Amino acid sequence: MTEGEAAVQELALRYGLSAREQDVLVLLVKGRTIAHAASKLNISFNTAKSHIRNVYAKAGVHSKQELQSLIEDGKIVR
Repeated sequence: MTEGEAAVQELALRYGLSAREQDVLVLLVKGRTIAHAASKLNISFNTAKSHIRNVYAKAGVHSKQELQSLIEDGKIVR
């Protein structure tokens, strides 16, 4: 398990993310785009965007940068 995947798993436990939200988030943490995540997971672009919006809402952030900061500031990564 990579550090990014471990961070997503911790985020999922802390904020109650669904399995699919985690799947999309893992790909974004790896630097992939929403379009790539949608294609890789065989879901529509809008569904992938909805999953990310849900992650933001559950984690109380408003952007990818805020989410990355949450992870990198050690609030998620052990």
